[in-house]
Amino acid sequence: MKRREMTKAIAAGLMMPFAFCQQTAQAQSRPAAAGRQLRIVPAIAPVAGTRAPAEQDMQAYLFVYFKDETHSVHFATSTDGYTFTDLNDGQPVLPGKGLGEQQGVRDPHLMRGPDNAFYMSMTDLHIYARDAGLRSTEWERPGEDYGWGNNRALILMKSYDLVNWTHALVRIDQLFPADYADVGAAWAPQTIFDAEKNQLMVYFTTRHKGGQNYLVYAYANAAYTTLETTPQQLFHYPDQTKSTIDGDITRVGNKYHLFYVAHDAPNGLRHAVSDRINTGYQFDPRKIDPETVACEAPMVWRRIGSKNYVLMYDVFGLKPNNMGFSETADFTTFKNLGRFNDAGSPMRATNFSGPKHGSVMHITAAELARLKAHFARA
Repeated sequence: MKRREMTKAIAAGLMMPFAFCQQTAQAQSRPAAAGRQLRIVPAIAPVAGTRAPAEQDMQAYLFVYFKDETHSVHFATSTDGYTFTDLNDGQPVLPGKGLGEQQGVRDPHLMRGPDNAFYMSMTDLHIYARDAGLRSTEWERPGEDYGWGNNRALILMKSYDLVNWTHALVRIDQLFPADYADVGAAWAPQTIFDAEKNQLMVYFTTRHKGGQNYLVYAYANAAYTTLETTPQQLFHYPDQTKSTIDGDITRVGNKYHLFYVAHDAPNGLRHAVSDRINTGYQFDPRKIDPETVACEAPMVWRRIGSKNYVLMYDVFGLKPNNMGFSETADFTTFKNLGRFNDAGSPMRATNFSGPKHGSVMHITAAELARLKAHFARA
């Protein structure tokens, strides 16, 4: 293939850069102890006759997160929504090395689609890559031009069984060169199903070069290997000299609740509501989280069989960092549940510490058993 044809194919999302293909091949051929890592596979297929589980089928919670120390994917589970146990004794279930250009990942998000497939997205970014000997510079591109933590790619993965996953790198600058050739960041992707369009909507934080961050959305293809539409603005802080990052959207009834981080005094989490999934979010200046130190990465999950929702967030201002939790039934008042393993908090982490920027999803008893069997020690 000629260079010009190859460039067009990459930009159209029809193929990946050669260097990344090499990385993917290495990741697929990595030796792994039996039952100790998730598998990256070339293709997956749904199980015939499988239906999406109903509310009464849900018996447990799956928490996906990463750690600064590993820049990799970790899984923990809970049967009551309070006590979580890591499936791999605090070790990665999917090493970040080999998943993307930066050889490390952050901000994993996991959701179940209406097709009963699982969709996991994450940021292609390693903030300690120079210290780890993975690059010679602090950032992928000059920090004076592109800012802190600059990156250009998202990672999208799909599974039907939570064990075998397809894997794709999405270079925002190559897919949409007319609008995002100078993209300064592609952070914290999350996915939600847009019933009106009957399509998966991926939304994430971005900026142009070293400018202010804001939230955008785009629609993914059915295979969840690329974005089919140019990212459009989802939400920007009214004062556009301030940054907005880490969006999380939850549908409750006919309303969409957007939680996000505002880089404005007081720094912290904010809440906006809309009748539409990708537009019309009404700004509310009130700080939602109870933290007195910096936090980010809000994510909302519902307690099984209840109308109560948990707002989870990464309290990175603590040293060491921890996850914080608040609970609400009306999205107006929030009860502070404290942090993992804090005195008086009902939230417990039994065999891991230092989780960062993750998400929680409901799973069935059979899915929980499958994961436990896969990660069981020989």
